[in-house]
This record gives sequence, structure tokens and C-alpha cells, in this order.
Amino acid sequence: MWCVAVAAGSFRRYATYRIATAAGVFTNTVFGFVVAYAYLALWDERPHLGGYDQAQALTFVWVGQALLAAVALLSGGGLDELQERIRSGDIAVDLYRPADLQLWWLAGDLGRAALQLIGRGAVPLAVGAMCFELALPGDVLTWCCFLISVALAVVVSFALRYLVALASFWLLDGSGLAMISGLACMFFSGLVLPLRVFPGGFGEVAQLLPWAAVLQVPADVLLGARTGGSLATGLAFQVAWGAALLALGRLVQGAATRKVVVHGG
Repeated sequence: MWCVAVAAGSFRRYATYRIATAAGVFTNTVFGFVVAYAYLALWDERPHLGGYDQAQALTFVWVGQALLAAVALLSGGGLDELQERIRSGDIAVDLYRPADLQLWWLAGDLGRAALQLIGRGAVPLAVGAMCFELALPGDVLTWCCFLISVALAVVVSFALRYLVALASFWLLDGSGLAMISGLACMFFSGLVLPLRVFPGGFGEVAQLLPWAAVLQVPADVLLGARTGGSLATGLAFQVAWGAALLALGRLVQGAATRKVVVHGG
């Protein structure tokens, strides 16, 4: 199937950037130490903040670093290229392909995410586990559920970034919107602080937003904070947001390709 071929090709493509991957591993690891010590200071004052103990809080930090590149928490991932192709007019070539535009880019993003999870995810998490006392699960089932949740997180992240990229059909420069989207993802995904720490109604609303499906839910699955019915609810939450955002992206894509003149094309 062509989707598998596109994903495999994307995996091989990103695998060639070995120096960039090594630099990313170093950056994620260093940033992980910075955030981990900040969390240590915070949890020393509030030992059960957000319902997490100190080991769970530190695990949350390193899971965030492990998923940072895979779910593209701070960047457009491979969809920066889509924005540029829309701006330059090269998107016209993509639209002539005998393949659905959204599925093509989704398959490519899944391949990219798989490489980033292996290349930039495993090492920082392993370093964190060696240097801190983490609350990592010992059973295979939890790890399998975590990987399923990560795959769903990538789909939700892609759907959000795809909408931002499609905005370039109407905007001369989509970099500003991409920056706003990145900041929203960083804050509302739990990368800065777990969403369970947010107070009152604000925290409850934050946990209902799509960005919560990108990091907060996968991290809680790995931490064992979601089991049984709560686990099923969390995965269903990710599926619902992924399906809704992909459907919205298809509607926007249809409107863009029907009515918008490609900039530069």
C-alpha cells in the first residue's frame, strides 16, 4: 500500500540526518536536566502536587523530552515543508498526485515520528532513568498501551499542524500562526507543567483541549495514572480529537483547493 511506502520513505529520509538527530538528543537531555531540577525544587515544597509524587513528576519530565520531537511539541515537524510548498506554489504538483493529500502527509509524518521516537526519544528517557528515580512501569502491557497512546498523540498533533499549514493557502506567511500554535501546544499539552497542576476550572478545561491528547494522556498512561476505565476514556479522548481534527482538515483542504489561488503558482 502506498501509505506504508510513504511512511517508510519518510523514516529513511529522517534517518539520514544523523548529526541533527545527535544534536537533538543532546539538547533534549540537557533541557531534561534543567526541567527535572526545577521540578525537584517544586515538588520538595509540594510533595503531591497535581496528584503526582516526586518520582512520577520526574518521569513526566523525561517522557516529555522523549516525545518532544516525535509529536512535534515545539515545531511544525515535517509540515513546515508543506507550508513552504503552498507558499511557493509547488503544492500544485502534490495535488496532481494520484493520492489523497492529507493521507500522504499523514503517512509521512508517522514515518518521521517513528524515527524521532527511536532516535531522539529513547536516549533521553534512558539517561533520565539512570540519573533520577523514575516511576517507570515494569509490565509489558502498560508499555504497549503507552505506545498506542503515543501513536494516537502523533495523529492528533499532525491534525493540528495540518490545519495550521493549510492556513498558508490564505496567508502570505504562515510563520506567525505556526508560532502561536507552537506556544499553545507547549502550554496546553503539559510540557511546561502537567495539566493536573493547573487550578480549578482552568485545569479542567485545559484537560479537555486537543493538546492534552498530545502529551498529558500518553504520560498518564505510562505513569499508571490511567488504568481500566480511565485508560479506555483517555484513548477514546485521543481518538475523538484525532477524528474530529482530521475531518476538519479535510473540509479546510477541500475549501482551499477549490477556491484559493496558490500563492506564487
